Amino acid sequence: NGFSIFSLVRYIKDELLLVLATSSSEAALPSLMEKMEKAGAARSVVSLVIPTGYSFNLDGTNIYMTIAALFIAQATNTDLSIADQILLLLIAMLSSKGAAGVTGAGFITLAATLSVVPSVPVAGMALILGVDRFMSECRALTNLVGNAVASLVVARWEGELDQSRMEAAFRG
Repeated sequence: NGFSIFSLVRYIKDELLLVLATSSSEAALPSLMEKMEKAGAARSVVSLVIPTGYSFNLDGTNIYMTIAALFIAQATNTDLSIADQILLLLIAMLSSKGAAGVTGAGFITLAATLSVVPSVPVAGMALILGVDRFMSECRALTNLVGNAVASLVVARWEGELDQSRMEAAFRG
């Protein structure tokens, strides 16, 4: 009744390559919406879930900001209580929404996230500056896959997913 994430990734490989080349999932928005409709998700669901996901379903950015903050704390030998770690996670969940639509904005938003916990030095961001371009590509890829999954899951919940069309599309 479900679907394989690997089948989905194979199905949206062209969009993933576009995102990899541009480091922005915005470039793949129209073709992703078209493919999700061809995969059997209703147009009404796709046209609501995917554009909304580009603003609010930024899984890659959220994961990056949380892990980067914890890495910086560890690299600078900063002890964080469990409360500080949970606070970083919650702030990253909220502030990742501000990184939508701008390539590399996750790095800038990370500075605001780090400033919430004064014991973590914002200057520690220099440790990840050199690899942020590659991380930006990973964030964008994760965001794209997350939005594709969300559109299929919501369509399924709403009874608006044609399972046979999805299976046929995933088979090629």
